[in-house]
Amino acid sequence: MPTVDFHTHFYPREYLEAIERGPSNVRLTRDAEGNPLLHYPGDYNVAVRAHRDLEFREAEVARQGVDVQVITLTTPGTHVETPAVAVRLAALTNDALARAVRERAPRFRALATLPLNDPAASARELDRAVRQLGLPGAMLFSNVNGVALADARFWPLYETANALEAVLFIHPTSPVGVEAMSEYWLMPLVGFLFDTTLAAAHLVFGGVPERFPGIRWVLGHLGGAIPYLAERLDRGWEAFPECRVEARLPPSHYLKRFFYDTVNFDRGALELAIRFAGAGQILAGSDYPHRIGSIERMKESLGSLPIPESDRQAILGGNAARLLGA
Repeated sequence: MPTVDFHTHFYPREYLEAIERGPSNVRLTRDAEGNPLLHYPGDYNVAVRAHRDLEFREAEVARQGVDVQVITLTTPGTHVETPAVAVRLAALTNDALARAVRERAPRFRALATLPLNDPAASARELDRAVRQLGLPGAMLFSNVNGVALADARFWPLYETANALEAVLFIHPTSPVGVEAMSEYWLMPLVGFLFDTTLAAAHLVFGGVPERFPGIRWVLGHLGGAIPYLAERLDRGWEAFPECRVEARLPPSHYLKRFFYDTVNFDRGALELAIRFAGAGQILAGSDYPHRIGSIERMKESLGSLPIPESDRQAILGGNAARLLGA
């Protein structure tokens, strides 16, 4: 079974050039080695060579024993732009992602990026990405300029995703309250995880997975704190009538149907997620090539798990193959 790294990131040359030309709300500078730096509130990303050069990346990934990577545009995302710029950047990014998949198959798969500050345009772009470009779905950010993913303005997007049975991968972005996370990299280290947790809980209590059952949801970074807090969410559903208005069943019923990538390299955390959702809902992920990501730690942590070898192989690639239709 091929090893599939579900959680990895890539900046297409076309996207970086468009940001640098402007207009853009993202500030782009360069470090001493010439790597682009993309600045946004509370964080910045260093676009190292592997973020930009697929030929170089392909050799590196093969050397580290990964057969397939799912590539996505990471933060800051196109939704930080004006809607018109977001639509243009999303389209050129998705064209580049689809071209990378075609030219370098089977090494790479991709999920589309969407102009999420324009939900109607996002629905159209998702339809184009799936039907014309052959991508299996898209990556969503955990909030859209402070608006929760459970907000009804996104329902046209979910209606399209539901009809397509698309994969929607929730990745964190600048959380509400980011101003309290400006030191010690607290935004990506803490804020990211809890913004994913908040997004998933809000979606479930808001009835989105029940209303749109055809969508296949994936949570990044092992779901943030979802496996740890799911029991508390269920108690809230039992205790508070408001929590039962849209969600017919306890939150854990829906959350156990979500997929969780393994970008948390702690063995105990991985064991908890497997106990919560089952090995069939876990996807190997490394966060490559971010500074905080690691293919080596991904493989070491999964290799250390005291689980049947069939479950390990499912996590390393079988589950992703099933999800992506490979």
